[in-house]
Amino acid sequence: MQTFMEFDTHLMNDKKPSTYFLELSKTGIFDVKYPYTLLGDLIKIPQSPKHHPEGSVWNHTMLVLDNAGERKHLSQNPKVLMWSALLHDLGKASTTKLTKGRITSYDHDKLGERLSGNFLMEITDDHEFIKQVSKMVRWHMQILFVTKGLPFADIRRMAAEVSIDEVALLGLCDRLGRGNMTIDKRLAEEKSIMTFLEKCHKYIAEEKELDINNVSLDS
Repeated sequence: MQTFMEFDTHLMNDKKPSTYFLELSKTGIFDVKYPYTLLGDLIKIPQSPKHHPEGSVWNHTMLVLDNAGERKHLSQNPKVLMWSALLHDLGKASTTKLTKGRITSYDHDKLGERLSGNFLMEITDDHEFIKQVSKMVRWHMQILFVTKGLPFADIRRMAAEVSIDEVALLGLCDRLGRGNMTIDKRLAEEKSIMTFLEKCHKYIAEEKELDINNVSLDS
């Protein structure tokens, strides 16, 4: 519980939370003590150089944390946002593969839901908080799926489990948490988030309209 409080203090108050976690990594806690080893595993996990020039999943996570720290005032629940940013890619440690010269991590969001829950259950007994964070981790890849029109998109289920706006905010931090981030790239990522929100809200509005029409027909 003490570590949870310490982590939470830095996540909620530090301008650059990565500074604390980078210093903490030098103590060896991420190498030997579960559940912190789930974070430590990310240090050696590579990513696609094309999409993640910053290098390892750990490096990416640190950048995402700092982007979330800058934007947590925009969140409906800053605590959930910050912990989601810290744990969002835990699933990559087990799912990252090199196939035909490409680094992939398919379904890391689904595995990450379980791993983030396991991580938090070791350090807090706030079950509602654990559920909220794990669901954010579960749905954080929907920005890509929805904007690209991929079959993995599931707006209906996502909207039933999390706030679309909160997923969008986490997704923005995720997409900005990359190396060589230029102004043009930043603007492109922000545009992608707006497209995601527009598609989601349009889908939800159409679903509500269908429900209203079905109720009218039944009556």
